[in-house]
Amino acid sequence: MISLTKLLTGRPADGDRLRYASHSQRQKNGAVQGRGPVVVWNCTRACNLACRHCYADAAEKKDENELSTEEAERFIDDLARIKSPVLLFSGGEPLLRADIFHLAGYAAAAGIRPVLSTNGTLISRDAAQQIKKSGIGYVGVSLDGMEERNDAFRGRSGAFQRTLAGIRNCQRADQKVGLRFTICQSTREDLEAVFNLVRRENIPRLCLYHFVTAGRGDHGESDDLTAEEKRKALDLIIDKTLEFHAGGIGTEILTVDNHADGIYVYQKLEKSDPERARRALQLLKNNGGNRSGIAIGCVDWKGDIHPDQFTRTITLGNVRRRKFSEVWNDTTNPVLSGLRNRKKLLQGRCGECRRLALCNGNLRARALAATGDLWAPDPGCYLNDEEVMER
Repeated sequence: MISLTKLLTGRPADGDRLRYASHSQRQKNGAVQGRGPVVVWNCTRACNLACRHCYADAAEKKDENELSTEEAERFIDDLARIKSPVLLFSGGEPLLRADIFHLAGYAAAAGIRPVLSTNGTLISRDAAQQIKKSGIGYVGVSLDGMEERNDAFRGRSGAFQRTLAGIRNCQRADQKVGLRFTICQSTREDLEAVFNLVRRENIPRLCLYHFVTAGRGDHGESDDLTAEEKRKALDLIIDKTLEFHAGGIGTEILTVDNHADGIYVYQKLEKSDPERARRALQLLKNNGGNRSGIAIGCVDWKGDIHPDQFTRTITLGNVRRRKFSEVWNDTTNPVLSGLRNRKKLLQGRCGECRRLALCNGNLRARALAATGDLWAPDPGCYLNDEEVMER
């Protein structure tokens, strides 16, 4: 996750302590000392939408092997013991899980910050109040374009209006909420319109996700942008970030799932503002690039543990049979060991990249989906050889 607001303006934000811990605060493998990973929990497979790009390949009904309330509590207790800072309740649609507010409150009481990833269509005024009461610190609501495009992408007529109502209900309840938008061929024409919507609705956070070929997103014909289209999208995002800042608009703007973005921003700053570039470079070095299997992990509805929410073809263990903490801290696991010392394993452009310290090989899930090899170059990198190859 790259905060363009932070890189371009220096403005502080809530997530700074997680994203920019100094090297003295980190262990050798990039995790923060004395702290477990941020964990994405796909707490249910059930969903009321049918999104084209769903990495979890959600379904209308919940999986019969879904973790029970008691099993979920034991899982949360274990995360508390290793001091995981954040538990992200995702799905499917987490609000379809009957015990979601109980479990969010349980996590909060254990000292873990619960956050919610939702399509927003089920956030009534009453649900927004329950979200707030349960202790959920942040609600990320997915919206992939304006009305016609969003509803087509998400497979349900009327989804846009219900999602927008959910965002507004969160704001009425004084619940921090942000908008999540996936940039791909199906949605890119609405990118600027989404910025206008964020401005109009006074939404405090906008997370712009790069497309990932996982789950239903891996459907043969890629919906990903070309390298040139990604650069144009980033140029627009940079312009809008600076425009928002100059206009006193407090929205934090971030991009997700492509650490090439940080390098691209840094290289532009080198030409326009060398001092800001120097500060941005230090932030990127502190961040260390992708930390799947290091400072972020995933557990699905069945309790299977994955390096992140997109690398679902790799299962490290299951919380029913072995505690998450035991699996996560098992140094004999070849996948986790590789991810934590990946620089020597990366192949092709990723292995030879002179910016490797800033991206850490980017998103391994894309390389795995494209080639079947976890250590192959990430096809999502849009930087050219002149920018990143060793000189």
